Amino acid sequence: MSIAEEVKKLLAPLADPARAAAMSAYMRGQFAFYGIPTPARRAALKPLVRSLKGAHADVLLDAAGALWTEPQRECQYAAIDPLAAHAKQFDGGHIAPLLALARQVSWWDSVDALAVVVGTVVRADRLLRQPLMDEAVCHADLWTRRVAMLHQLGWRFDTDLDRLFGYAERLAHEEDFFIRKAIGWGLRDYAHHDPNAVRDFLLAQGDALSALTRREAAKHLDKQK
Repeated sequence: MSIAEEVKKLLAPLADPARAAAMSAYMRGQFAFYGIPTPARRAALKPLVRSLKGAHADVLLDAAGALWTEPQRECQYAAIDPLAAHAKQFDGGHIAPLLALARQVSWWDSVDALAVVVGTVVRADRLLRQPLMDEAVCHADLWTRRVAMLHQLGWRFDTDLDRLFGYAERLAHEEDFFIRKAIGWGLRDYAHHDPNAVRDFLLAQGDALSALTRREAAKHLDKQK
């Protein structure tokens, strides 16, 4: 039995049609759902995910690709769980396939989870791998640009400020809600560790940043004076 088939075998008995309808409505009707809450999904898949420790990265990516074609949104979530759990098994050559997944059946939920995986892979060898994010932030696909903007989330003082602020400036003119939100989120995350740097950046940029971006970025700054 393939990994994807095993995942579906584990998830199908947990289906809840009433919850599925509510979950689909929350996602604007874009996806079908089994109706499985995240804690229940992760609990059901935990032994399988644990068993994949040491599996070749290509095996994990192949399983993710198979799950990505399934109609139920939980299958995409289940595809990401092993990628996140075993992200240290990936190298720079796997960043492109991860970004390719982000461009399929795309919405903020799958893209943001993949941004964390990509960020973990990039952080393991920043010197060689962050230039790939310089390419991603210029990509024609908005979700790829969002991954680039968010890939340093949680990096704390490992954050490359030239890239954080440079990407924000590069994307600032875009009108897409998800890009503007991502810029604000990236800035807000770093503001927890260096509020003055973010405050100075917002002041310098002024109205070049959208009101949404500025609001998101400054959300906790008043508490960090």
